[in-house]
Amino acid sequence: MPRVLITTPSFGARSDAPWTALKEAGLEAVVRTDRHPLPAAELAELFAGVDAAVVGLDEVTASVIEAAGDLKVLGKHGVGVDNIDVAAATARGVTVVNTPGANTGAVADLAFGLLLAVARRIPQAHASTAAGNWERFYGPELAGRTLAIIGFGRIGRSVARRAAGFDMTVVAHDPYLSGPDADGVPLLSLDECLARADAVSLHLPGGSGAPLIGSSELAALRRGAILINTARGDLVDEAALAAALRDGHLTGAGVDAFAVEPPSGSPLMTAPNVVLTPHVGAASDDANAAMGTTVVADVARVLRGETPRNPVS
Repeated sequence: MPRVLITTPSFGARSDAPWTALKEAGLEAVVRTDRHPLPAAELAELFAGVDAAVVGLDEVTASVIEAAGDLKVLGKHGVGVDNIDVAAATARGVTVVNTPGANTGAVADLAFGLLLAVARRIPQAHASTAAGNWERFYGPELAGRTLAIIGFGRIGRSVARRAAGFDMTVVAHDPYLSGPDADGVPLLSLDECLARADAVSLHLPGGSGAPLIGSSELAALRRGAILINTARGDLVDEAALAAALRDGHLTGAGVDAFAVEPPSGSPLMTAPNVVLTPHVGAASDDANAAMGTTVVADVARVLRGETPRNPVS
């Protein structure tokens, strides 16, 4: 019976369907979810002796893949594969698969929820009311404001549809797309997007080196703008963002992804007007079931010698 290492604690956490799919595919689960994410050195030891692995944010480096023994397929329980050395896996003949679309709605919901929470100061209003006070908390309406979506893939487009329902103007930037527009949304340069934006929502992969949004990009935003990051923590210079919040250049920020997680030393922990969530963009019951069953189906296909539906190259 092929053995599948499971290292992410979110696998099947809200649904039995992924575990049932493993059993029905004739696969044996080897579960190691006591700590997450796992560093490369520890992961390399676990990869020995398994035919497949399903990982989360674990550090899957070239050295891990080289030590993988009989590993045939590596599944990402999610979409972003910036924590996986895909080139090294491909060179060694290990197929990498992910779950595109499985968590699209969940992440888009959270991104828009953070935007509403920051704009209308919902956490502050709750804390004040729960403390026995009766204050008024003012903030902007979203209708008529411009939302710049940076990264216009499945999630970015899903956020755009939600913004349209709130009568927002939407512009987008995506380094992987060309043309005047996509789905009726103007595609602009990053500088143009930032100059027009009342709010910015990030939906690009990380791992590119220097932060995409640093002090100069934050300064280019209109005073009073809002930044939302439900993508990757290394897209944003956290110290620069905290400074922009403290000096009032930004109205607020909603952050679900951090450079280091948990973010105990992040300057955002003490910044004003920020709503912080613990990387829960994909943490809906529906997404949890879909990610698990989708990745299991492709892992099973590869182990049977079939072509996966969601290969990553």
